[in-house]
Amino acid sequence: MFSGFQEVDFEVFSVPGLDARMDAIKAHVRPKLEALGEHFTSFLAPRLGEEVYAHVAKHARRTVNPPNDTWVAFSTNARGYKQHPHFQIGLWQTHLFVTFGYIYEASQKVAFGEWMGRNAHQIHERIPSDFMWIPDHTSPVAIPASDVREEDIVRFADRLRTVKKAELLVGKRYEREAVVNMSASQFLGAAEAVLETLVPLYRLS
Repeated sequence: MFSGFQEVDFEVFSVPGLDARMDAIKAHVRPKLEALGEHFTSFLAPRLGEEVYAHVAKHARRTVNPPNDTWVAFSTNARGYKQHPHFQIGLWQTHLFVTFGYIYEASQKVAFGEWMGRNAHQIHERIPSDFMWIPDHTSPVAIPASDVREEDIVRFADRLRTVKKAELLVGKRYEREAVVNMSASQFLGAAEAVLETLVPLYRLS
């Protein structure tokens, strides 16, 4: 059962060294991501009309540099999520994010970019002003939706369609202090509300 996030969950990213940080992530954060995986696969499946699978980050390819963030991703593919549109819930040292999008490996990325360009007005109206657009999932940098105009969404779409390494995610960011002050049920309710907003993007795309 998900028990909520505490300061110690964010502090794992200040642990020096790959092995020590991974041990801290496995001890403190991964069990919570696995619990979120169980909760949100059941939440998302009826909304997407398909079976949904949770993929908790293992960071298996890392050999030297410790991870600066970690997450659980949700896709309708049992084998992985990177090549598919997916949802994510994850942590950096400073904040937590709940997102939907396509990263550069996604095979349907070009088609999604074409759809975005044609439906920029509808997307602009659908995304709340307190959400964030994220052009690079490996960076904590995000663009407030309140600063994004319809023509910016067209530019996001063009880049997604024409640049091989381009990617795009959208969702909500919660600062660390806010997250640790949420109860488990408050966090689940907040994340569910974000995903309810994002599910139509998945369905429409």
